Amino acid sequence: MANPQDYQLRPIQESDLELVLQWRNSDRVRSNMYTDHIISLNEHKEWFFNTRYNQSMLHQICECNQQPIGVSNFTNIDKKNKKCYWGFYLGDTSLMIGNGSIMGFMALQYAFEILDIRKLCSEVFKFNSSSIKLHNKLGFYQEGCFAKHIYKSGQYEDVVALALFEEQWLGLKDDLYKLVFRSS
Repeated sequence: MANPQDYQLRPIQESDLELVLQWRNSDRVRSNMYTDHIISLNEHKEWFFNTRYNQSMLHQICECNQQPIGVSNFTNIDKKNKKCYWGFYLGDTSLMIGNGSIMGFMALQYAFEILDIRKLCSEVFKFNSSSIKLHNKLGFYQEGCFAKHIYKSGQYEDVVALALFEEQWLGLKDDLYKLVFRSS
């Protein structure tokens, strides 16, 4: 059983870039991203320096016992309409099963309680059934499907649009907390 106090989110720092790039360029992560080419260190640093002061996005490291385990991203943060997009991935796959769910829970808590988001949106490739399943576990529902939306690996892929509203989060937060920290 995981101890919630062992986990935290913090902003990505320059010192994290090489580790995050290693995770991001792994076949497991890259194959599920819109941008799926191998990213160079210079390109990665340019992304970091161009985004770290952009108020419409936030990139965080999730840590377990002060060791980085993954990344969560909030993009298109719209304060007026209180909505944004999110994405996350587990970087360290050597950890016990359940850390992805814990990281997702923590990111949701951050989105709704710190960023004060009303609606959290996500787009997932239809072929990425494990991510869709995790989104469903975390309370997301499917809003639609963009047919043949993104060109990837020589063909156009469908993308599933998912969303979670603040009132849904508030209704499932306590049960979800028990589920993700009990099952890890």
